[in-house]
Amino acid sequence: MTSKQNISRLDIAEAMQSDFGFNKKLCLDIVNDILDIVIEGLKSDKKVKIHNFGTFTLNRKNSRIGRNPKTKEEFNISSRNVITFKASKILLKYINNKDNDQ
Repeated sequence: MTSKQNISRLDIAEAMQSDFGFNKKLCLDIVNDILDIVIEGLKSDKKVKIHNFGTFTLNRKNSRIGRNPKTKEEFNISSRNVITFKASKILLKYINNKDNDQ
């Protein structure tokens, strides 16, 4: 896989295709199924843990008053759901060792 900032579902499917030799549609279906499982897990359980990768957690942020730093005008920031990700120790170790090798 080439190095770039954003990775699309298609990029992941193409990498799977080149590594495993499956057809592109099957690879894209697998990627979409995995992401759908993660999304459904967040909706139902508010937490999805992928072993040796990390944990996605759905959190609720309450509404609050915000302020425009230039005009100092106050406005209401509505409540919303946010997703946080905490990397596993193994993933962090892998990332940090990769950085040290370069």
